[in-house]
Amino acid sequence: MFSYLEPQYHILDEELHTSGLSSFGPMASYTWNSDPKRLLFVLSRYKFAARMLEGAKRVIEVGCGDGFAARIVRQHVDSLLLTDADPLMVAHAETTQSSRFPVNTAVHNFAHGRFPGPKDFDGVYLLDVLEHVSKQEESEFLLNIKDCLLPGAKIVIGMPSIESQEFASAGSRAGHVNCMTKEELYATVSQAFGTTFCFSMNDEVVHTGFSRMSNYIFAVATN
Repeated sequence: MFSYLEPQYHILDEELHTSGLSSFGPMASYTWNSDPKRLLFVLSRYKFAARMLEGAKRVIEVGCGDGFAARIVRQHVDSLLLTDADPLMVAHAETTQSSRFPVNTAVHNFAHGRFPGPKDFDGVYLLDVLEHVSKQEESEFLLNIKDCLLPGAKIVIGMPSIESQEFASAGSRAGHVNCMTKEELYATVSQAFGTTFCFSMNDEVVHTGFSRMSNYIFAVATN
């Protein structure tokens, strides 16, 4: 039986016995194995969303993927529902969750219809999702999201900028049919939801600098 040299690390054994080793979802695992620093950027986007939504009672994520980073948001809100159009992604999201940060899951495609569940969410976020929605479906997609929100709900939308696509890998560009400039994102989100603020992001840093040099953009709005 081995033990750590310093006694404060015994908590690691206790946690291992209680919860086991945490597992990555397939998206997070691929990122960690192929481009580790990119996982930092993804987690930073979730942290920004979490801080913008802090204190919300019921939050919904649209396009959760494997759900790996969702607990960062769950740490700051009372309840969280993860949704994705892909049933397999939702199945993965269910396996990456923790009893310490419980979430619910649902399969739904907001581009194709209104959410059939409760319409009482006071927060929503979608990260790296809107660029996958075609221009033809964009308005309906956003209106279907709005349909499940309470008045005054907070909305956080993050996506890669159109300027970044020149430097993106083929894998990153795959499925990106609707990247925008910051001005285009502002116009799109403010038309759907109302009061909107936009931010730029480079790597893990959110800022208000020159948007043409930003590889990621955020819109924060109120319903």
